[in-house]
Amino acid sequence: MMTPDELVQLRREKWRVTGKPVHTLDDARDFIEANGFCLTYPSSSQPPLPLPTFIGAWYGSDEHLPRHRAFLDPQAREATDLMIRLLRARSAYEVNLGDENNSLLLSAAVFPYFYGLVGERNPRQAPKPGPRSLYSQLACDAYEIVHRKGPISKLKLQEDLGKGISAPALDRALAELWSKLRITRVDYHEREGASWDVLQRWAPDAVSEGVNCSVNTALSALLSKYLDCVVAADSTELESFFGNFVPRSKVREAMNALLDARELSFVPVGNRSLIQITQAPVRRSGTK
Repeated sequence: MMTPDELVQLRREKWRVTGKPVHTLDDARDFIEANGFCLTYPSSSQPPLPLPTFIGAWYGSDEHLPRHRAFLDPQAREATDLMIRLLRARSAYEVNLGDENNSLLLSAAVFPYFYGLVGERNPRQAPKPGPRSLYSQLACDAYEIVHRKGPISKLKLQEDLGKGISAPALDRALAELWSKLRITRVDYHEREGASWDVLQRWAPDAVSEGVNCSVNTALSALLSKYLDCVVAADSTELESFFGNFVPRSKVREAMNALLDARELSFVPVGNRSLIQITQAPVRRSGTK
């Protein structure tokens, strides 16, 4: 049994928004490893995704955080710099959620499972355009240059592609590649923008581990880690989050399988029945 206020407080402590800000690289590693997932900035979706934010952990608070075009907020620059240091060190990986300015960060331990969920099973094969392809001709051209010259900044990539390529068109092409984890953002410089590299070259061990992980295994591991991150959630919240990456029917199947195996269980929270990781029974002293 848990009250709604208790759930909120447990999340706030885990998400580092109780006045204990994350300002060092070691603190940032501990934060992302403990939670597995976090958004860069507060979610703009309605209802918002129940997830920690990197900017909230940096401020040590969940009040008055920058939201609209938060990446332009000068107060958020130090937090962004710290996040980029995590990416450079491969202590975290960035995932496209459809908003270039608010990505999802995954810990190094969680990322191979995420790759197993959405990544290409043959990452050595370059993407090719075609009627049934997920990639446009521009995306394939951009991939070829990133593969040949990466890490490469967006500015230099645009120059190599030719003057006729607009910034919005390049953004769409990069999003196509990023969504399938063919490339990843690895650095950022104010003058040249983000730098990109082929993910398989940037993180070969993580990609190899992900390729060898089945979708069912990956989804089960990610569901469990997400619930560890948010303490407890309802089935709709789980489907809303993971439905960004796989069909909701698969999320329900994995969730029900974990419930049947008693790895997950229901917990009353106020008038709601939420799902949590099954707690180990507490043994009384003197018992075996």
